[in-house]
Amino acid sequence: MLVAGVDIGAATAKTVIMKDREILGYAVKPVGYDIKRIANEICSEAIQKAGLFISIEDLDCVISTGYARESIEFATKSATEIICHAKGAHFMIPSTRFIIDMGGQDSKAIEVGPEGNVIDFAMNDKCAAGTGRFLEVMAHILQVESMDEMGPLALQSTEPCPISSTCTVFAETEVVVLRAGGSERKDLIAGVHKAAASRVAAMATNLTCKPDAVFTGGVARNSGIKKYLEDEFEIDFLVPEEPQIMGALGAALIAHNIKK
Repeated sequence: MLVAGVDIGAATAKTVIMKDREILGYAVKPVGYDIKRIANEICSEAIQKAGLFISIEDLDCVISTGYARESIEFATKSATEIICHAKGAHFMIPSTRFIIDMGGQDSKAIEVGPEGNVIDFAMNDKCAAGTGRFLEVMAHILQVESMDEMGPLALQSTEPCPISSTCTVFAETEVVVLRAGGSERKDLIAGVHKAAASRVAAMATNLTCKPDAVFTGGVARNSGIKKYLEDEFEIDFLVPEEPQIMGALGAALIAHNIKK
């Protein structure tokens, strides 16, 4: 039985192809203007990477999730991203009890039960602070050529600059002023990372963070954010091998359960 999970987020599209709860292949690509075209392309790409010679219509079940989940015409059903992220992270790391997911345009904190069920959650989808977009804006201001450089540069600092604003626009102004005042770039970058982690921690104030804590989403590849999240929550975070596909993976698992 072949199933797929398709996660169309604000910044990236992800698809996971599974058979009998085994991942056969997956694909990740940026989201463009045409959501329906991207959904078809990312699903077809994942099928190809799985080594299958079939079309989307040959899949037994497709579950969609993410912002555009209701726009995926070939989906059998849709599921919320909170449920999908919890199931995906729990599948990869069965000891998962708490998740921080930082994507391009939102961040989530999720308490997870022993079976991968959602106990409670908090989500920031109204403000760019504490998201990948916040880091992208700051990288541009600080002339960091690649986002891959941001984390290592942040870790070089021993004196992060204080960034007090929780708004991306005001934080941008703070960084510009601090830069003009002669602050070192590594300290500014560290301050930006610390501010983002602090924003996420504030969002999760009413949740219980306990081991094993898992960090997912595209931002989970950023070693600087991971370090400052660990400082904020006073706990170590585990990062799955491919942290960006947890939502799509959870959706594929739901598809498997529907058809089993």
